[in-house]
Amino acid sequence: MMIKFVFSLLLTVCSLSALLAQEPSNKVLMTIDGKEVTLDEFERIYTKNNQQPAYDKASLDEYMQLFINFKLKVMEAEALGMDTLQSFITELKGYRSQLEKPYFTDETADEELINEAYERMKWNIRASHILIKCGEDALPADTLAAWNEISKIRKSALKGEDFGQLAVSNSQDPSAERNKGDLGYFTAFSMVYPFESGAYNTPVGGISEIVRSKFGYHIIKVVDKKPDPGQVKVAHLMRAVPQGSGVEKDQAEKEKIDALYDSIVAGANFDRMVRQYSDDRGTSQKGGELPFFGLRQMVPEFEQVAFELKEIGQVSKPIKTAYGWHIIKLLETKPVGTFEEMKPTIKNKMSKDIRAQKGKQRVMARLKQEYQVKTDPNTMELFYQLIDSTIYKGQWDGNKANGLNQVMFTIADTNKYTQMDFAMSMNMDGLRRVNKPLRLIADEEFNRFLEQSLTNFEKTRLEAKYPDFKNLMQEYHDGILLFNLTDKLVWTKAVDDTLGLEKFYQENKNNYMWGNRVDATIYTFNKKEMESKVSKLAAKVAKKNLDPSKEVAQLIANAKDTTLTLTANRAKFSKGDNTWVDATEWKAGTIYKTDNNGSTVLVYFHAMVAPEPKKLNEAKGLITADYQNYLEKNWLASLREKYKIDIHQEVFDSIVK
Repeated sequence: MMIKFVFSLLLTVCSLSALLAQEPSNKVLMTIDGKEVTLDEFERIYTKNNQQPAYDKASLDEYMQLFINFKLKVMEAEALGMDTLQSFITELKGYRSQLEKPYFTDETADEELINEAYERMKWNIRASHILIKCGEDALPADTLAAWNEISKIRKSALKGEDFGQLAVSNSQDPSAERNKGDLGYFTAFSMVYPFESGAYNTPVGGISEIVRSKFGYHIIKVVDKKPDPGQVKVAHLMRAVPQGSGVEKDQAEKEKIDALYDSIVAGANFDRMVRQYSDDRGTSQKGGELPFFGLRQMVPEFEQVAFELKEIGQVSKPIKTAYGWHIIKLLETKPVGTFEEMKPTIKNKMSKDIRAQKGKQRVMARLKQEYQVKTDPNTMELFYQLIDSTIYKGQWDGNKANGLNQVMFTIADTNKYTQMDFAMSMNMDGLRRVNKPLRLIADEEFNRFLEQSLTNFEKTRLEAKYPDFKNLMQEYHDGILLFNLTDKLVWTKAVDDTLGLEKFYQENKNNYMWGNRVDATIYTFNKKEMESKVSKLAAKVAKKNLDPSKEVAQLIANAKDTTLTLTANRAKFSKGDNTWVDATEWKAGTIYKTDNNGSTVLVYFHAMVAPEPKKLNEAKGLITADYQNYLEKNWLASLREKYKIDIHQEVFDSIVK
């Protein structure tokens, strides 16, 4: 009972929303050595460990004793200093870092982004774009120049100039000269998020606003929008034409695949043709079968034809890709999944996408407003002069800021962060930085320092702001201490204390009794004609108290039959241990015979075995568990002697219904 109670308090804590319906009560339910325990804590843990809590006196009395035991163990662990051990501090810190995460996530933002992504995944957009490159670390002057250039191109596009020609003439995307800026069809997560949003927020035929991505500035022309076809599974037969093979090779392979196509149309087995003639060694022995794929996962020519096939089993005419010639057969289609089906996939993709920053940005904005964060931009000017190229290698010396103690920002008016604090934060991390303008690095580092300081400040206030968090941390704290001390004094001790276990067994061995048993030997053999010899052997073994295994080995050797199998197993059997032993009356000197799947089974009953204590190794698991209960009972008795418990009966009675 107590072990179950321990684990229910340890780590299997309910979710953050598991609150009592009642208002928290600060009434003192009891004191243990003068330390107050509130009614609210008792009720909270009681309801958490009972799905349908009963409030009758008997149920509450029973739980009160378990609760007292729990509090006594925790107090003893604290008295022993177990909460100061580094292992405990590290473990609790790990749990805290997990419990803190929901408080730094904007669930509303995440849900909005998940829904947005799912709605976008239902559609495919075909778009063209023009790019003017401008890195994220570009200087303001370079950024302005790129902006002016893309603005000029956009005005030309809006006036009706041919978008493809504008892309060829102006776009800094290397592929524009070949594809005139046409990106083909794509869906959510196919492009970087700002570009994706620019495309999905632009109507078909329209020109987007200027879009900033990590690559630079874009304008996007949306050419088409159609429902996403989901995924397809196809098989293909390929005749390879390696790059640079020349026209003759290409023409020869085209003639071969045309002939193969004619044979397939005439009724030849597609699977057999693939196995015999396809050059794709990775799929040929599987009938050319490829895994499911969606848009932008195959070369465009292959993808287009695969998605144009409408009937299962339909076969395409030969098509050419950069790899050679293909015949494609449609095997299966799979539409876009439901929201619930797709949600885990979307969340996983979001975690690797810039979208993940949106929730964090909202949290930071809220905290800045809540704590009235105030910054002094002028304090950065000296840093622009102090930071040099050593920061790229993580070797910048923060002591260069000695004497700079102006306040850079304040949190909640009382927490002030100086220039020296900022300098030392960069000095201590030792991180290498991307080779970008030093002024930009300084600004980025300042924002990182401010956000980290704000996050740390909020973490120190979680207990005060959120009762749920405070309660959970207390439960983890107590649960870890409870587990560690109980493990030390009860569970592990019962296993390691062999002398104590032996002593406990000797004092209580009559509690571990065998019931009525029978001493019997089971002989199993595969030659029916050996039945008489085995019966005689069994009687001989019983009469002379011989080792049946040795006698069986001798009998097999004398038989000189390599196909003979004969085994013997002598043991003491209880009811239910063996079907053959249970099949007849237990009577010394009798033999029971039966057939079993082509073999003969012979059971010889030697003698009845009267009830006797089980040996320690015969019931070690049960005896060890009882020894644990014994140790725990004695331990709790000593704790109740050590600590003074004073229950405020009138407070306790107030919750009895």
